[in-house]
Amino acid sequence: MSQSTMKQVANEAKVSTATVSRVLTGSGFVSDEVRARVNEAIQKLHYQPNAVARSLKQDKTHTIGVVIPDISNPFFSVISRGLEDVVRQKGYHLIFCSSDENSAKEEELLQLLWEKRVDAVVLATAGNNEAVINRLCESGLQLLLLDRLLNPGANDGFGDEASRLNLPSVTEDNRQGAYELTRQVLERGHTRIGVINGSLDVSTGRERFAGFTQAVQDSRLQMNDSLVFHGHFSMEDGRRAAQYYMSMEERPTALISFNNMMSFGVLLELTRLGVRLPADVLLASYGEVDAAGLLGEPGLLYVSQTPYEMGECAGMLLLKKLAGSREETVLEEQILFKPEIRQL
Repeated sequence: MSQSTMKQVANEAKVSTATVSRVLTGSGFVSDEVRARVNEAIQKLHYQPNAVARSLKQDKTHTIGVVIPDISNPFFSVISRGLEDVVRQKGYHLIFCSSDENSAKEEELLQLLWEKRVDAVVLATAGNNEAVINRLCESGLQLLLLDRLLNPGANDGFGDEASRLNLPSVTEDNRQGAYELTRQVLERGHTRIGVINGSLDVSTGRERFAGFTQAVQDSRLQMNDSLVFHGHFSMEDGRRAAQYYMSMEERPTALISFNNMMSFGVLLELTRLGVRLPADVLLASYGEVDAAGLLGEPGLLYVSQTPYEMGECAGMLLLKKLAGSREETVLEEQILFKPEIRQL
């Protein structure tokens, strides 16, 4: 069955198409009797306004693209919920995309969202797309960085353009969080510490590893490259890291994992291997691991994160940016959440 048109609704209600438009948009005067007639015709013909045509006319789609690296990660799910709860109050809807920590896929998604004419994009980048992001922003794309910043030193001809884009961002003080987490482990007397880091292609991986390195240097310990495992923020990488460390002749007495999904993988593998927490090894995590509570008192040290509040903050920043025209509104806020260390 073909879709009915506004003209057909007007003919059914015996009014002009302009009157139908006023009823649909709620603008201009329409008598109650005419409004009822138009609504009756709309229901009879099952008329649905053309959202694409309306967005072209208004130059607004009331949609926001959200590109996150792992849609299965509870951290990003909760961030997205906070974001949605804020922007939905103003009539915006979200289109969720997962890059799977793949820069090439992220580039495709960004281009797709731009072609779909979304009003803005919220991006937790997988890294190495600085040139693409710069091009899209110069074309008029409204973009907010979430959790992860761009790499101003990317070796792709982009140089330090990222720092000049002045993009709004909502992130954590990753370096300080990792520093404090490492310091807590050191203060408990551990000197042989295995560290499980995420990708150095993204800011969270670089900053957390830098915080760890600084804490080790401040304690006057020597860095041991054999005790560093670089993963890609996945549960499977956490499993592999645990296998690697537990196969050592001289095992680490503590493990620090700089991502909640990797920490979950570490926890699963240690449990499978029969390693007792914290008697055999102390586990410290950047981010909470809900499953750890099933182990009684695992002594898990962790950086307590606030993803819902970060999402809310991102939503408020984005609405502020969207409130004005692209030419007049310049938003320069960079919001930094401070870490807090807790123990389970």
